[in-house]
Amino acid sequence: MCAYACKGHIPLLESSRLRLRRMESRDAAAMFACWSDPEVHRYMNLSGMSGREDAEDMIELLNELAKTEDALRWGIELKENGKLIGSCGFNYWQTEGAYKAEIGYELAKPYWRHGYMTEALRLVLSFGYNTIRLNRIEALVDPRNIGSQALLSSMGWSQEGLLRQVQHTSTGFKDMLMYSILHEEWLRLEVQRNAISV
Repeated sequence: MCAYACKGHIPLLESSRLRLRRMESRDAAAMFACWSDPEVHRYMNLSGMSGREDAEDMIELLNELAKTEDALRWGIELKENGKLIGSCGFNYWQTEGAYKAEIGYELAKPYWRHGYMTEALRLVLSFGYNTIRLNRIEALVDPRNIGSQALLSSMGWSQEGLLRQVQHTSTGFKDMLMYSILHEEWLRLEVQRNAISV
């Protein structure tokens, strides 16, 4: 099996309402509004942003990480108006041995609880399992982030346990909950979802 390599290419993914695409410098204002919102970045391992330039730098960094095969991050765009409302993607992936990856995501607060992130993550999972050929996808969630835990649980992810002091941030070491979903579980859930929608 050939190991997946994106070589800096961030492919376009589409659902009924969303387009996942490469972020560009023109998206800096929208992403600054998202990333600098205290409600959004409260549980993220992201340092504070003071202006649009910081968001431009972050977008450039994320695109560079795709070139070095270290991450793959999409902007989440609403098809109806072309507005960027957040981002999601793989913080890393491993195609040798474990065939696993870790995802990350955030959404601007005005778009919470409309099913957008569920829709976006279905695209990411499909790409991870069908294109990267992963067997396991993980997510690390701050124990205080009830919204993220509810999102993953509603999508069929399993909470595996608490990883103690697994991340270091500006405020010190932080515990995180480990969530995961396996390829076989995702396939089963997709079959059920498709049967319901027919």
